[in-house]
Amino acid sequence: MEENNQIKNLIIDMDGVLWKGETPMSGLVEFFDTLRRKQKGFVLATNNATKTTDQYVEKLANFGVEIPIFQVLTSSEATAQFIRRQYPARKKAYIVGEIGLQKAMHDQGFDLLEADGFVGAGARADFVVVGMTRHVCYQHLASASYLINHGAMFIGTNPDITLPTEVGPLPGAGSILAFIETATNVTPFIVGKPNEPMFKEALRRLDGNPADTVMVGDRLNTDIVGGHRAGLRTILVLTGISKEEELANVDVQPDWVFQNLIHLAAYLENSK
Repeated sequence: MEENNQIKNLIIDMDGVLWKGETPMSGLVEFFDTLRRKQKGFVLATNNATKTTDQYVEKLANFGVEIPIFQVLTSSEATAQFIRRQYPARKKAYIVGEIGLQKAMHDQGFDLLEADGFVGAGARADFVVVGMTRHVCYQHLASASYLINHGAMFIGTNPDITLPTEVGPLPGAGSILAFIETATNVTPFIVGKPNEPMFKEALRRLDGNPADTVMVGDRLNTDIVGGHRAGLRTILVLTGISKEEELANVDVQPDWVFQNLIHLAAYLENSK
């Protein structure tokens, strides 16, 4: 219990941890009740780039959980903020993604290059920014590849090859990135988990530090590896992508493993 007392803040993944698709995990409301009762700071940080922060707040409200918008961090927001800070003079971007990424980039002042089909010969952009989208078509992929081949920086919101759903894993942002990387022979810079920018932004919002913060997630290769790289202790919940049997074959191990939110909440509840 002494070690548990050092957990002041949690960075919590959403898809596969709090819900699958549109189905909330068992014990979701009680988990947040425990966090508040035990006065744990938290930021919900998802690699999913499809939704806006408003949509996530609304989704949680529909599940019976009320949280302020600043406690939700998407890879879209982290990506837009990272690009703006690193390249303040460069503004034109082509987006392969849904409303979450489009709004995040627009809100940070980027000029979004739009086209009904292929962008056309002569089109140029400073950035091609790619996230998960269920509406991708060949024209989008061709436009992104063309712009990258003509000097645009290739940036991905997250590397998740799949995303958890009620019917099992389905293709995610990493699958779209792989298509474009194959077509251009250019490797994207990834902002989201497991890379550092996402964790830095979450810690900034928490006003926390690695010593008192843990990462809670369902993916060994992003949540757990990323948390470890950022100097955080990590918690794996087994309700999403990674399974318990995979632990025998990975170098980076989580500090704790819980079957679900109910077991994690009970552990936190029993701390002093």
